[in-house]
Amino acid sequence: MARRASRSGFTLVELLVAIAVLAIVAVLGWRGLDGIVRSRQTLTGQMEQARGMQLAFAQMESDLEQLAGKELLQQRENLVADSEGLTLVRTSSPENAATQMMVVAYRLRDGVLTRRESRGTRDLAQLDALWQASVGHADTTPGIALQSQVQSLEVRVWEAGNWRALASGQATTPNTPPPPPPPPTGQPQAPVQTGPEGLEIALRLNNLPNTLVKVFLLGAK
Repeated sequence: MARRASRSGFTLVELLVAIAVLAIVAVLGWRGLDGIVRSRQTLTGQMEQARGMQLAFAQMESDLEQLAGKELLQQRENLVADSEGLTLVRTSSPENAATQMMVVAYRLRDGVLTRRESRGTRDLAQLDALWQASVGHADTTPGIALQSQVQSLEVRVWEAGNWRALASGQATTPNTPPPPPPPPTGQPQAPVQTGPEGLEIALRLNNLPNTLVKVFLLGAK
């Protein structure tokens, strides 16, 4: 009696089971890879935001270190701030030229923090016009975008050993009565108020869980 030849290959059921297993493995692998890609994109975006804020804070630090003193401005205001940004007067020393003053404005509009600076001048009347145009939001000079996706901006000043929050549009040095007359000859003079010594800026970004806070020392008073 002839022996029956053995069958080789897979049955249809075995092929279907193998295909189903491969499909499950492929789906699991794709979901894992997609999660890694999404996490990497989120982390990259957060790193870019943090790097952008570091550059923005570095620019603010440079401006505030060169803050024009009240003596140079003949007691004019040199710094005001509100929830939309801050405006300051800083000194600038162009190469082979005398020191000038310029108005610098940081503004938060539609989630974008920008920096705008005026032309330099040595004339206080021109500086007054530049200052009024800036604080009155009438300056048409194009600004440079520093950071996007910014939710809020808060400013506080360090003065007389305490942090003081600034109301909308409030200057760092409030209006005060005229100083008292100088004491008679031979008596020590009272210490002169030099204004705030530091400035704190807090920025909250959309994709970062924590508020970014930076403290700056102000320039010469």
